[in-house]
Amino acid sequence: MDITAIQAALKEASVDGWLFYDFHNRDAIAARILNMDTSRFASRRWYYYIPAEGEPQKLVHRIEPWRCDHLPGEKHVYLPWQQQQDLLRTILSGARKVAMQYSPNNAIPYVSIVDAGTIDLVRSFGVEVVSSADLVGKFEAHLSMDDWESHKEAGAVMQMVKDEAFKEIARRIKAGEHPREVEIQAFMHDLMRSNDMTWDDGPIVAANEHAADPHFEPTEENSFGMKKGDLVLIDLWARKNRPGSIYYDITWMGYIGTEVPDRVESLFRIVRAARDAALRLVEERFASNTPVYGWEVDDACRKVIIDAGYGEYFTHRTGHNIGLEVHGNGVNIDNLETMDERTILPGTCFSIEPGIYIEHEKLGFRTEIDVFVTDEGKVEVTGPVQEKVVPILNLA
Repeated sequence: MDITAIQAALKEASVDGWLFYDFHNRDAIAARILNMDTSRFASRRWYYYIPAEGEPQKLVHRIEPWRCDHLPGEKHVYLPWQQQQDLLRTILSGARKVAMQYSPNNAIPYVSIVDAGTIDLVRSFGVEVVSSADLVGKFEAHLSMDDWESHKEAGAVMQMVKDEAFKEIARRIKAGEHPREVEIQAFMHDLMRSNDMTWDDGPIVAANEHAADPHFEPTEENSFGMKKGDLVLIDLWARKNRPGSIYYDITWMGYIGTEVPDRVESLFRIVRAARDAALRLVEERFASNTPVYGWEVDDACRKVIIDAGYGEYFTHRTGHNIGLEVHGNGVNIDNLETMDERTILPGTCFSIEPGIYIEHEKLGFRTEIDVFVTDEGKVEVTGPVQEKVVPILNLA
């Protein structure tokens, strides 16, 4: 944590300070930015205030006075609730506007963490509470070059796993088998484990109408046996199995045949064009040193699909932040589920993943790439980019 950098960002944003608050390790953002030890039992409220100018202030309970000892600043210890409130009021005296993990109208739920009662308490001191969303993007979602290298390392593995999954489908079909979605998922799990990857759930292996469900999860009970003529969507995400590594997340489309039907390829071309329009906007804005917002990129992507007549079938945001979690806390590419008005910042990574899901035709399409913006503003796509649906039976 760089106190000087945080204070400079607070001054730039015309905010008097950033107030961190937690109870029972609920705020993972605070834990990561402040490097809190969440392995220890946490049963009492604590506060850490970084003013735009001056020394940080700590407020901790007498039972857990060690809670913020690793952080710089003056420590205050409270016992009764009245003392807690009086000391917090004193710490915030002179501040007119402070940032907290709060989002007006819950617009950005990733940073809407502090409970309404605590917001009420701070406001009762005559202090305006504003969202820390942009600060979180700068100090929690920012990736170093080492982080990016771990992302690329994960990407090399996941691209291989995707390729081998398509080949395994081809091998089994050619052998006269009907591989089930859950079996291909298990095949991918084995490859991922053998390459020292870690993940929470997934990957998605989805055929035909299952591909029309953006969050389909193959199980023993619901999996199809795949056959010639099936459309296959594979969505996979994981990171290297070591502390601080960054996720990689992609989606590719395949067709079990030697030639991809025109209907299938034409729908994929639409989502591909939408993906490329979103990427192009980000590239153009950074090339011209012009701010670009998450909602704008979503609009640019969504417009392509709407203009092609399939807007009603694009049922999710265009993309999400990527970091230590596959869905990170930085800016999302979204003007559907939320209007993400945060600026895409250098040093951040995000997905672009438009989709078209037509349940009544048993068709679902998605293409997904990971985009990283360097500290110098160079826009990079990590790994190969899909240009055509993979004709699976042409694979060796």
